[in-house]
Amino acid sequence: MAKKKKIDIDVLDMTCAGCANTVERALKDAEGVEDARVNIATERALVTFDPTKIKTKALVDKIRGSGYDAAVERTVLPIGGMHCVACANRVEKALNDTEGVVSANVNLATERAVVEYIPDTNTPERIKQAVAETGYSVLEEKAEEANEEEVDPEIEKMRTARRRMWLAWAFTVPIIVLMLLHMVAGIAWPSPMGVEAILVLLALPVLAGPGRVTFRSAWRAVIHGSANMDTLIAMGTTASWVSGPVSFVAPLSSYAGVSAMIMAIHLTGRYIESRAKGRASQAIRKLLHLGAKTARVLVDGQEYEISVDQITVDDVMVVRPGEKIPTDGVVIEGQSAVDESIATGESMPVPKEAGDEVIGATINQTGLLHVKATRVGSATFLSQVIRLVEEAQGTKVPIQAFADRVTSIFVPAILVIAVFTLLLWIFFSGPLTDLLLRAETILPWIDANPSTATLALAATISVLVIACPCALGLATPTALMVGSGMGAQNGILIRHGSAIQNLRNVKVIVLDKTGTLTKGKPNVTDIVSMNGDEEWLLQMAASAEVGSEHPIGQAIVESAESRGLSLETPTDFKAVQGRGISSQIDGHLVLVGTPTLLQNAGVTTDQGQETLTRLRSEAKTTVMVSVDGELAGLLAVADPLKEETSQVIEALHDLGIKTTMLTGDNEQTAHAIAQKAGIDDVIANVLPEGKVNVIRQLQKERGLVAMVGDGINDAPALTQADIGLAIGTGTDIAIEAADITLVRGDLWAIVSAVKLARATFRKIEQNLFWAFFYNLIMIPLAILGLLHPVLAELAMASSSITVVSNANLLRRANIRAHN
Repeated sequence: MAKKKKIDIDVLDMTCAGCANTVERALKDAEGVEDARVNIATERALVTFDPTKIKTKALVDKIRGSGYDAAVERTVLPIGGMHCVACANRVEKALNDTEGVVSANVNLATERAVVEYIPDTNTPERIKQAVAETGYSVLEEKAEEANEEEVDPEIEKMRTARRRMWLAWAFTVPIIVLMLLHMVAGIAWPSPMGVEAILVLLALPVLAGPGRVTFRSAWRAVIHGSANMDTLIAMGTTASWVSGPVSFVAPLSSYAGVSAMIMAIHLTGRYIESRAKGRASQAIRKLLHLGAKTARVLVDGQEYEISVDQITVDDVMVVRPGEKIPTDGVVIEGQSAVDESIATGESMPVPKEAGDEVIGATINQTGLLHVKATRVGSATFLSQVIRLVEEAQGTKVPIQAFADRVTSIFVPAILVIAVFTLLLWIFFSGPLTDLLLRAETILPWIDANPSTATLALAATISVLVIACPCALGLATPTALMVGSGMGAQNGILIRHGSAIQNLRNVKVIVLDKTGTLTKGKPNVTDIVSMNGDEEWLLQMAASAEVGSEHPIGQAIVESAESRGLSLETPTDFKAVQGRGISSQIDGHLVLVGTPTLLQNAGVTTDQGQETLTRLRSEAKTTVMVSVDGELAGLLAVADPLKEETSQVIEALHDLGIKTTMLTGDNEQTAHAIAQKAGIDDVIANVLPEGKVNVIRQLQKERGLVAMVGDGINDAPALTQADIGLAIGTGTDIAIEAADITLVRGDLWAIVSAVKLARATFRKIEQNLFWAFFYNLIMIPLAILGLLHPVLAELAMASSSITVVSNANLLRRANIRAHN
C-alpha cells in the first residue's frame, strides 16, 4: 500500500469562507486525494494524498482551476555533471516527480534548473536529493548580499490593504461632504443635477481603482461557476453606481455615492480584518524568528562562524553565555543553565552538563558550552513545533462542520434572497411601505418617500452587502490559530483541532503511572535476604539484570554498582514480558520477578508472602529472587511520585475531571500509590499490550477518554484514546503518537492544556453564536428595507472584525495551572 503524503499549500486570492469551500471541494474531487482542508484564516490548504495517483502539480492545477492561485517559490539551481540532452531530461523528470515540486525546466546550455515548488522546510532538501539520486549534483553558489531585508508577507499584505483603504476614502470623503450639504443644509452646488453627476464621477475611481481587486475576485469566481463574498459586494456596488446614471433618465433615486461608501467601508473592514488575522497568526512568525542565524563551530581547535544552514550532524558548536544554541545537540563539555522557556513555557533555567541534551533556539545563560549537533534543518525540535502548529491551524474542529455546510450554500442562497427581495417589493410595495412609514418615526435613517423602484433597489442592495459568510468562516479557525499559538508558547503542542473540542468535553483522564505520575527513576529501597546476606542477594539479582532495559532491572543494577559490588555477565538471558527475567550466573539459575514467575518455575514462595504483602502496602514494587530453585529473598523498588502529582490530581478534580491510574503493578501496590496521589480509580496488572483494550473498555463505559502517557511506550493506547496527551521533555517528545504533546515534564501541563482547550472552545462558541445571530437578525431587516445600504455594509464589515478580534482576546485567558 502506498504511503500517504501531506502537503501544505498557501492559497492566494481567497476572500471569504465561500472561496475556501470552493477550493476544498475542487481538491477533494481529485483522484488520489484522501482529504483536503482549506482554512480561510491561515489561507492554506492541508492536503492528504496518494503520491502514486496524483502529483503536486495536479493539486496546484486543481486550485487554479477553481479560480484561485497557489503560492509557489521559484529557484534557479546550477546543476553539475550534465553533458547532453539526455542528462538534462533525466534531471528534469526526477525534479518533476519530486514531492512539492510544481514544475521544473532544465537547460543544458546554461546547466541550470528552474524549479517552482510549494514552499516548506523540506522541499529544498528533497530537490537536492532528487538531483543527487540521478547521479548529478546541485552546485553551491555564493549568495549575493541583499540590499534590503525581506518583508514579511503578512506585513506587505496589510500595507497593501491600507493603501487601498486610504485611496478609497480619498474619493469617498468628498462624496460624503457633498451628500451631507445637500441632505442637511439643502446646498446643491452647482445644481441638484450637477451634484449627482459629481457623485457618479467621484464614485467611479473608488470602484475601478482600490475596488478593482474585489471585482477581479468576483469575476474569477463567476467564470469558474461559483460565487463568493466579493460577488455580493460587486453586485451591490455595481447596482448602486448604475442607479446614478439611470436616475438622469428614469424616476429612480441615485445611489452612486453610496456605492463608493460601501466599497470604502468594505476595504476598511478588509484592512482591519487583515491586521487582526495577522495578530492571530503571529505565533508561527515568532517561532520562525526564534532560531539563531549563525553558529561558531570548532574545527581542529579553531573557531569558525558559519550560517546555521551549514551546520551538519556531529559538528561541535561553541555557545557562550547569552547566546542562542544554534541547533539541537548534546553537551560534550562545560556546565551552564539554559533558558528553555520557548520550548516548554517554563521560565526557570535548566541546569546542563556533559551528556545532557539541549534544544536549538534556547538561550545559554551562565557558562561556556561545547555542544555536538544531533539534529539539523527540518529534524530539529523547533522545526517540528512549527510544522505541528501549522498543521493544527489547518485542521478543523468538529463543531465547524455545520458552519461549513451553511457557508457552502450561503452566497447562492443570498443571491436567491436578493431576487426574492426585489420581487417582494415590486408586488407587495403597499404593506412594506406602510411598515417603513411606522418605522420612520423610530429609525432616523429610514425614508419612505422615494419611489417603489428606489425602495426595492435599496432593500436589494442592503441584502447583497449585509450578508456575511466570512464571519461564519472565520469564527473557528481564528480562535484555533490563537489557541494553538498560545499552546506552542506554553509547551502545549496541539496536533488536531478536534483535540480541543474533545479535551474540553472529557470527563475522564487515564494516566500511566511510570514516568507520568512518577519520576520514572525507581530506586531499591528494601533488601530482604532469606540467608541474611543482603549484598550476595543484590549481587546475584543485579548480575542477572545486567543489560536489562526494564526500569526495575536498571534500578537493581545501579543500586549494586553504587555499593561497589562486582557483577557477572549473565548467560542464557530470557525476559518474560510482564513477569520478570531468568539468567544463568556462574552456573546458577537466577529468577527475578513476580511470584507467578517463580511459581511457574516450581519455586515455593510461601516464606516471602508476608514480607511481600507488607512492602506492597507501602506502595513499593517488590520482586522475588530465586537461585537454583530456592527462594533467595525479595527486593523492593519504589518509583517516587513527582512532587506535583497530588496537587495536579486535585486541580483536575476541581475542573470536574475524574482520574484513573493505569499500571502493570499489582493491585495492592497500585492502590497504595493511587491513595497517596488522590486518584479516583485504579486499573492494575495491565501488560503493555493490554492498555489498548483497557482504553476501549473505558470508552464504552464512560464516553470520551483522554490518555496521558510518555508518548513512546504508550503510543498504541494514546492513539486509541479520544485524546492522547504525550508528556515528555525537550527533544524526547513523541509528537506523532498523540493529539497533544506536553513538552514540559511536569504534570501541571495537563491542567494548562485543559484550561487552554476550554478557553479556546469558549471563543469558538462565542464566535459562531455571533456569526449566526448576526445573519439571522440582519438579513430579515434588510429584506424589509429597515437598513440603509451604508449601514448594512458597516454591519457586515463589523461582523468579520468582531469574530477575529474576539478570537484575539483569547490571549488574555489565564491558562497557567499554578503560580
